[in-house]
Amino acid sequence: MRGLDEETLDAIREIVNIGVGRAAGQLQEMTGSHIRLRIPDISLLPVSEIRKLEDTYFKANILSAVQLDFKGTFSGVSVVIFPQESAAALVMLLTGENENSPEMDAIRIEALKEVGNIIMNAVMGSIANVLSEQLTYSLPAYYEGPLSGMTWLENKEMIDEYIMLARTNFLLESLNIEGDILLVLEIGSLSRLVESVQMAGSR
Repeated sequence: MRGLDEETLDAIREIVNIGVGRAAGQLQEMTGSHIRLRIPDISLLPVSEIRKLEDTYFKANILSAVQLDFKGTFSGVSVVIFPQESAAALVMLLTGENENSPEMDAIRIEALKEVGNIIMNAVMGSIANVLSEQLTYSLPAYYEGPLSGMTWLENKEMIDEYIMLARTNFLLESLNIEGDILLVLEIGSLSRLVESVQMAGSR
């Protein structure tokens, strides 16, 4: 798969946007803050260029990420990634704790896992609903470190040739909180996802 036609890309963008909007509604209830969203920018990237992602998209050495495995007609991993500054701002907003709190590490991890779980379940649920697919999910796992150290990269033989990157932006009051959603699909799953999207569009 060398790329996606614009119609399919627009359809995927709309599906992801529905999920992100649903997640934003839940986060708005949690924070009590009005949330504005940027429409997700969807791109397809060769997994061989993962190092380039670190240079172009994720310039911070340390990222905060939540990973959720899913299985079904198409299977893989969904990952929500926050730069540390965005993660810290989001956690302080959610918990009211300052970053010097002695229990902040444990609080931060649990809060980010909850946020990541909300976002990924909303996005993957949107995909499953629109395409009438059944997906099952693992429990969310937290990771902190460079992009290249994430566990899904350990199983490169199972990863499709391309990964899907959805970049979005959450604006909460005066905070500019950035988040990225990665869909890392097992071999053949990206093609099945695209076929499902195209079939749904032709109904």
